[in-house]
Amino acid sequence: MGVMRIGHASIKVMDMAAAIKHYENVIGMKVVHTDAQGNVYLKCWDEWDKFSLILTPADSAGLNHVAYKVQHDSDLEQLKASIEAHGIKTEMLAAGALPFVGRMLKFHLPSGHEMRLFQQKELVGTDVGSTNPDPWPDGLKGAGAHWLDHCLLMCPLDPEKGINTVADNCKFMTQAMGFHLSEQAVVGPNGAIQLAAFLFCGGKPHDIAFVGAPTAGLHHVSFFLDSWADILKAGDVMAKNRVKIDVAPTRHGITRGETIYFFDPSGNRNETFAGLGYLAQPDRPVTTWTEDSLGRGIFYHQGAVTESFTTVYT
Repeated sequence: MGVMRIGHASIKVMDMAAAIKHYENVIGMKVVHTDAQGNVYLKCWDEWDKFSLILTPADSAGLNHVAYKVQHDSDLEQLKASIEAHGIKTEMLAAGALPFVGRMLKFHLPSGHEMRLFQQKELVGTDVGSTNPDPWPDGLKGAGAHWLDHCLLMCPLDPEKGINTVADNCKFMTQAMGFHLSEQAVVGPNGAIQLAAFLFCGGKPHDIAFVGAPTAGLHHVSFFLDSWADILKAGDVMAKNRVKIDVAPTRHGITRGETIYFFDPSGNRNETFAGLGYLAQPDRPVTTWTEDSLGRGIFYHQGAVTESFTTVYT
């Protein structure tokens, strides 16, 4: 069985027109479909599946679900058995339950977040095609993000009550779904509490991440850019569009990525992320960040974490 990569994220927005303008003009996505319920589907130029982001109209912001693509249709049955063997209920959604997508395996992580797995989604190709392609297409808007890269989920953590769904999610994802732990942050006496976990299923440092918080939620969805120069340009795009920036251009210690954090009009946090960092492999030793160096791990340059970064999420 094999989970290959992130497939899409479905998030809630309170002002659809403002959200579309943001994801088109700031991120650089394009609208590919609007369904009868008013949900809007978008893709980045370097993605070959039909869409990678769904915006759904709602009264509050946050995550509906995050979906990952598996390699073979038979993987869905194997993963269903593996997930249920870990005590988690699943539901198989029929093909077409989500437009352009084949059947999906739906379940909830120990943290309560909804996750889906699928194998088939309509293939439309990248904007430069697959035959003698140019390195990038004409007419890119905004930051010109290549693809939806990963998401970070906030997970209930209360050591006094023995609750740590960061560790629960990490154990589940590695044992039941075949993900691998690349980096972690530990706190408390002797580093006994796993505060954050970064996991991968392909070759990049992380395809999903979990961080402890009082309640479950969405911290951010991240979009990939090529380089530090593209990160700086993205910052200019955000300034021109009067976007609320949470963390100005900087580098992570964790994953070594280059980053900007900012908010869409509904308050969902976005990230533009650049740099492979390193080639993640199953036999690579896990990188551990201790409590005394956690600030450098998150924001390497300033060595400290702004309060909003850990307390504001949807």
